[in-house]
Amino acid sequence: MSRKIWVFDTTLRDGEQVPGAKLNVYEKLEVAKQLKKLKVDMIEAGFPSSSTGDFNAVKEIAKRIGNTDDVIITALARAVKSDIDAVYNSVKYAKNPLIHIVLGTSDIHVEKKFGKSKNQILDIGVDAVKYAKTLLPEVQYSTEDASRADFEYLWKTIEAVVKAGATIINIPDTVGYAEPQEFGELIYKINDRLKNLNDKVLLSVHCHNDLGMATANTLAAIKNGAEKVECTINGIGERAGNASLEEVVMAVHTRSVIYQAFTNINTKEIMNTSRMVSGFMGLDVQVNKAITGENAFAHSSGIHQDGLIKSRNTYEIIDPVTVGLDDMELILTARSGRHAVKTAFEKLGMNQFSNSEFEEIFVDFLELADAKKEVYNHDLYVLIENYYKKVKGNNQDISHYSNNFYELIDLQVISNTKFPSASVELKKADQIIKGTAIGSGPIDALYSAIMNVCDLDMKLIQYDIRSVSRGKEALGKVKIQVEFKGEIYIAKASDTDILKASAYAYINAINSIVVDHLLPVK
Repeated sequence: MSRKIWVFDTTLRDGEQVPGAKLNVYEKLEVAKQLKKLKVDMIEAGFPSSSTGDFNAVKEIAKRIGNTDDVIITALARAVKSDIDAVYNSVKYAKNPLIHIVLGTSDIHVEKKFGKSKNQILDIGVDAVKYAKTLLPEVQYSTEDASRADFEYLWKTIEAVVKAGATIINIPDTVGYAEPQEFGELIYKINDRLKNLNDKVLLSVHCHNDLGMATANTLAAIKNGAEKVECTINGIGERAGNASLEEVVMAVHTRSVIYQAFTNINTKEIMNTSRMVSGFMGLDVQVNKAITGENAFAHSSGIHQDGLIKSRNTYEIIDPVTVGLDDMELILTARSGRHAVKTAFEKLGMNQFSNSEFEEIFVDFLELADAKKEVYNHDLYVLIENYYKKVKGNNQDISHYSNNFYELIDLQVISNTKFPSASVELKKADQIIKGTAIGSGPIDALYSAIMNVCDLDMKLIQYDIRSVSRGKEALGKVKIQVEFKGEIYIAKASDTDILKASAYAYINAINSIVVDHLLPVK
């Protein structure tokens, strides 16, 4: 029988413990609003006793986001009265509030962190739960560092706090020490005893990624009886991070027969949530990360592209649409095979060439791909036109679609504290067009100057720059997202000059819009 797995998101608490990732109240509210759209069951909104700012943020989330029955709002407390009061006074405004208490259970935590006996720590935990129960009916108790605890003491703690009134028992692998098989066995033993003790208590897990096994341990726990999982968006969190919400959810979704389980997550909001968290916290998602990485659904290998064109399931186990993307991305590079390149031409209505002609065009394509790294649709138009000009001369009936595209000729950017400015020269057909602008910074000025030339009502959504090599000749890679008439366009470019890379990326985006919206009917 398929069973529901409760999803507890701790991006706003454990995720915010990443150095430099602190959010303000507005940003926390926006993330919480998006988590609600994602349909997580529980939001851990912060650690209210840590600061007045965090207390107020949790309080606002409880009031504004927790004002409906479809989400539980909680926050973290140590097993001390002042912490529990801070959680209660901040989450009590939600329709479904929960107090979350954490206390260590391993010998290392009991003896070295607290310097107390096991019985003393056990009594502190029980008293904390009893006090929390006088404030709210729902109380979660986390047995910190459970994966390194003596099992019989761990169970003794669980038994005592359940009898004291805890409604959720959370088993953390606090330092990412566990291994999937042993963690699964631990959860199986606890689940077996817990169901005999009180079958209404939820069994939860919270796994860290220090050895890269947080997702695997979480999934092993689900297979062995865990009913609730604690995760973060993009797997962010203390040290190496937490179990990644999107990875756990999509594993359960994709392999539901194996896990005999489901979640209520609206998977189509996964990418929106990932991008929001990444943007607000300033934490880039590694490009090859499962589900939310830039390359998670991108295919550049010729072998893979050929297989995908023939049948999607040859190299794709998740439909990108399921997680909120438009479709799979076949990136045209020097590694792309003939089938992928020919298919790209055909999608643009350019399939009038013979096999021998295509072979010559493909040679030109490889030369361009080596130079440019990634080839866009507008590049394909230029390739075709240049080929026919080369073999047939200028007197032939050639469609000059490339006359609609923009090419960067030169740029000058002045950066200062008062009036950052930029001037650009672009080429369109045989015409050189010049534009100037000032902006709030050098990139804003540069993009404003380009927009003054191109006159497109498009909006820059995201701008990312990173170094892809080292030293004085390091390449800067720019990736941007722009919006035009409700559609999102992604473009990239690389150059040792980051201003040139920025301009090339922006012009690539503009030319992609030209292809889709402004070319004359073929």
